[in-house]
Amino acid sequence: MGTLAEERPGDRMSAAGDPGPALHRLLLGARLRRLRESSGLTAGQAGAAADLGPAEIAALERGGTACRLRALIDLCDRYGVTDQAERVTLLQLARRANDPGWWAAYDDVIPSWFEPLVGLEQAARCIRGFEVREVPGLLQTAEYARGAILLGHGAEPDAVLERRLEVLVRRQRILGRERPPRLWVIIDESALRRPLGGRPILFRQLQHLIDMSELPHITIQVLPARAARPAAENPIVLLDMHAGELNDIVFAERPGPARYLDGIDEVTRYRQVLDLLAVRAARPDTSRTVLHRLAREL
Repeated sequence: MGTLAEERPGDRMSAAGDPGPALHRLLLGARLRRLRESSGLTAGQAGAAADLGPAEIAALERGGTACRLRALIDLCDRYGVTDQAERVTLLQLARRANDPGWWAAYDDVIPSWFEPLVGLEQAARCIRGFEVREVPGLLQTAEYARGAILLGHGAEPDAVLERRLEVLVRRQRILGRERPPRLWVIIDESALRRPLGGRPILFRQLQHLIDMSELPHITIQVLPARAARPAAENPIVLLDMHAGELNDIVFAERPGPARYLDGIDEVTRYRQVLDLLAVRAARPDTSRTVLHRLAREL
């Protein structure tokens, strides 16, 4: 794998579709963190050169915020970055990180705690997940999704509900890209028996899952109702963010604010949970048979 100065991440990703600013922010943050650490500077010392506080430097290095170009130039000077190609690459990353993703136009219907996940989905190389309540959003049919949306937002005007549905449809486009991410989901059987929108809609949703499971980049496993769930009572999403450049990230939904975790120990723990669930779930070919059976029972 080349260095960031040798290859431009945005160009390298273009064949797969524009990942939006999320990947560029993450790559820029990771690069700046390595530069700071190799310079032996604390976040406070680095921030002083760019009129940024330690917390702002930490947010920038996590990829949680964009970087002003003037601040980036100051940081490059403080870190002793003299290679012009590397400085140009960092500036290009910063410019792309400042561009709004398509989801910015839907900030009225995307909660602030959920917005990072939408961006990360666009940039991930592999998305693994476990869902206990309903079919994962990336695999929902429009009519099933409408039933799920009505369940939580039924009092909203029809126009707002339709915008929520538009967001889901646009999220799902990553699965049809020229180079889509791998999607590997484990779905609790109880979620597949919950007739959101009615039995005919659930039947068509199950048929859709069967069709999607035939695609080479999508793996679907069904966790039998009798199987034990290892500390996994809430949905989990693990995003592979390009090994060797970025830490993987876990989105852990729970009562209250959702959490985004990228610490090695935390990510490892959740990966082990997903691995154990995958072992306890039916194999992909058997899961397809289970989906057929559940559809016949409706």
